[in-house]
Amino acid sequence: MSSLKIKSGDRVRVIELPPYVKTADPMPMLRPAKVISLGEEGIVLNTRPAGYWAIRFTQGAFLLESKYFEVIESAE
Repeated sequence: MSSLKIKSGDRVRVIELPPYVKTADPMPMLRPAKVISLGEEGIVLNTRPAGYWAIRFTQGAFLLESKYFEVIESAE
């Protein structure tokens, strides 16, 4: 995944669930991973420190590391 350039607007799919997720709010909160589902698609909002990506899903925006998702469509 590191060789692939991820950018805002890219569509991504969850390929592995983390033990928990952080919300992408100004004051992030931990949530159980069940707020997103395996195979759920979202849109990359931006990059965050420590290798996290803010991604908009149906249940809200959450922070995920790139090992938990794959790019399915690149914004051009």
